[in-house]
Amino acid sequence: MSTVTVPDVTLSASAAKRITAILTKQDGVDFLRVSVEGGGCSGFSYKFDFAEAVNAGDLIVERDGAHVLIDEMSLEFLRGAEIDFSTELIGAAFKINNPNATAGCGCGTSFSV
Repeated sequence: MSTVTVPDVTLSASAAKRITAILTKQDGVDFLRVSVEGGGCSGFSYKFDFAEAVNAGDLIVERDGAHVLIDEMSLEFLRGAEIDFSTELIGAAFKINNPNATAGCGCGTSFSV
């Protein structure tokens, strides 16, 4: 597997740790895929999926052995973003700290640019 370095998108240490923990429990799954789709209450939404293989054109973000795939179209919306995992009183979830988002919804899963 060749890794493409994408300094524009980073993983926090907590996200890398959580991704590794999740993927070790998934049989045959080696990657977390993060993508951006149209929809959501603010215009665009983040989508998290498991992936077994790298698709043509995918970019790989790696930290501490955790691998995240991002397709080229989604990367345009994610440049400069950090994928994080936080545990708070209201629950634990992946969060994307996206400097491109001009507005977002209260739950943090959709945004506008």
